[in-house]
Amino acid sequence: MIEGKTIFITGGAGFIGSTLAGRLVAHNRVVIYDNLSRNTLQDQPFRDHPNLRLIQGDVLDAAHVAAAMRGADIVVHCAAIAGIDTVIKSPVTTMRVNMIGSANVLEAAAGLPRCDRVVCFSTSEVFGQQAFRSSETDNAVMGKVGEARWTYAVSKVAEEHLAIAYFQEKGLPTTIVRPFNVYGPGQVGEGALRTFVIRALRNDPIEIHGDGTQIRAWCYVDDMVDGVLLAIEHPRAVGESFNIGNQRAVTTIYGLANTVIRVLDSRSPVVFTRKDYADVELRVPSVRKAKELLGFEAKIDLEEGIRRTAAYYRTRI
Repeated sequence: MIEGKTIFITGGAGFIGSTLAGRLVAHNRVVIYDNLSRNTLQDQPFRDHPNLRLIQGDVLDAAHVAAAMRGADIVVHCAAIAGIDTVIKSPVTTMRVNMIGSANVLEAAAGLPRCDRVVCFSTSEVFGQQAFRSSETDNAVMGKVGEARWTYAVSKVAEEHLAIAYFQEKGLPTTIVRPFNVYGPGQVGEGALRTFVIRALRNDPIEIHGDGTQIRAWCYVDDMVDGVLLAIEHPRAVGESFNIGNQRAVTTIYGLANTVIRVLDSRSPVVFTRKDYADVELRVPSVRKAKELLGFEAKIDLEEGIRRTAAYYRTRI
């Protein structure tokens, strides 16, 4: 258990970052650094906890990041531009925030008098369009130049290389986690499962881009946070990257829509719309390394995760 630490979380007002903060705030000092572009923290019951401090800032401001990080024992770098629509609209911002922002966070962490761990968030997008039981040692695939979607994957691969370089060259104890399709209460932005659940609760049509045969493995946010906590604590995590996902909760996008409708007893029809961007056709992780080195295993199955997610949004729509 992590106790008595000062934990600095970039992007900590976001979906996964705020869920992580909620698990740490009772026994640690938690500093959230965020520009509040996506603010899940405002709806969290612990937002006014005396152990929590919110600093509004931008990871592109290197001096401010370093000043805000002073006194931290553990750094968790969640801040990033993400979401397919956002990335396609702003590929320049995506690459600047994800690469330069990550460089600023790692440099600030390297300047701390003592740093127990830096956990950097990467993405399953680094495996490209086809990823079945992909392991951490598989080659990163970044798609063709000029396709805006892949700017996100490229920027995250750059962050991974930089994080490991800081470990190898400067001895900074870095660890990388690669989330696979995380969903759950408090999700903001463009996540398919969040959108499907909200529309199903309203009995609105559920839109599927393309033919719905794209295959995903869905990871409930509490399982993701379990993986992050292990990456923070476990001595074998240093200098390593880990897939964090639920390789048993696998379905097509069309199957997901039908599962949401059935579990929530919804009357939503499913409609298909045109897809105008490159998509990932298959994305299922191997989590063997995380299990063997860290003892990680996802616990929440898809239907239970859908029920928990719906319970959260039912009170808010």
